[in-house]
Amino acid sequence: MNQYEVMYVIDAALEDSARTDLINRFSELVVKNGGEVERVDEWGKRRLAYAINYKTEGYYVLMYIKGPSDLPREIERNLQIADQVLRYLVVSYEGALPAKREPFRPAPAREAAAPAPAAQAEPAQAVAEPAQETAPEAEAVDEEAPVSEAD
Repeated sequence: MNQYEVMYVIDAALEDSARTDLINRFSELVVKNGGEVERVDEWGKRRLAYAINYKTEGYYVLMYIKGPSDLPREIERNLQIADQVLRYLVVSYEGALPAKREPFRPAPAREAAAPAPAAQAEPAQAVAEPAQETAPEAEAVDEEAPVSEAD
């Protein structure tokens, strides 16, 4: 049996019960065609990179499946027919089931984490002082090196 990763984007305006029914319908389709569903990850609503059919948000679903080689064609056919599915992609992968992927979440605002300008100046001074201390030692080593070579 081959392993496949199926990602599809559902219309975000769809009600929760209709969305759950649609996700279950695609999972049942896999089982009916001789495959098995390993995992279904629902990423939730996300803003689309560009408008699709005048829609700017979509509900992302990632499904990992195992099945025969003709299964992807049947899944793609059903995904294409469904009016609620905006985009889809079926990809084959090899190896172990990938770790659960979390959807990208932007980092929180870092206003409190940004150091003050005075705090930035202190580490620079602290770094400069050891550099000055090591410079004379380096010169002393250079002066001694020719003497030891001559002996």
